Amino acid sequence: MLTPRSAAAPASAVVPPAHRRPWAAAFRALIALSAATGIVIECVYGDVLVVLSFFTVWTNILVAVVLGLGAHRAWTRRPPLAALWTGGVLLCISVVGLVFHLVLDNEASEFNQAAEIARLTGGRAVANQLLHTVTPIGTALDFLLLTAPGALRWRHAAQWPAVPGLYLAFALIRGELISPDAPTRYTYPFLDVTVHGYAGVLLNSVVLGAAFYVLGLAIVGLDRIRPAPRSPEYRISSERARGLK
Repeated sequence: MLTPRSAAAPASAVVPPAHRRPWAAAFRALIALSAATGIVIECVYGDVLVVLSFFTVWTNILVAVVLGLGAHRAWTRRPPLAALWTGGVLLCISVVGLVFHLVLDNEASEFNQAAEIARLTGGRAVANQLLHTVTPIGTALDFLLLTAPGALRWRHAAQWPAVPGLYLAFALIRGELISPDAPTRYTYPFLDVTVHGYAGVLLNSVVLGAAFYVLGLAIVGLDRIRPAPRSPEYRISSERARGLK
């Protein structure tokens, strides 16, 4: 017969205790620092209000905050952030990297700015690489190598485009409010109403929105089939498995 004392199993026998993850904490802190450094450099070299008007900077702020919090949680043995946030940041920063390299820094693209990008030197060139290359790759590696699979949901793919939708509204309203002669009236060439008109900008936005959604679905699908990282947090040790009765 089981006594009340023996019937109550310790919590550690049912749920493995959280482990400190120093490598995950260090890697996430490094990516968060890269994002923050790129933003600071851009603000030092340019007009802060203009810098903060770019979707790239919005997204890198999210990377700095979310991966910074993720680093803290990994170090202090706390549960990871909600998958809605981490997956959303991954999607947004992935789009930043893809649009930059495939659209803006691509001479074959209709919206290419390759010549202007090539003229960047010094700190501006460093910031450009941090914000458009280092943080997208780093965030993707964190997702693939340092997070447990299966947390993302298909509905997330429909929720994540709310962020670029909010940015689109901001960019168009900003463009109407500032001087028509401002060189950065519209932050991206595909959002330039003076060139494409509202119908053209709307079409460009629909295409980008569809790309966000499809890429979001791809990220959720990948999350469903990818293997779990080989880490103590994501497997039950043989000693603990033998202790379960």
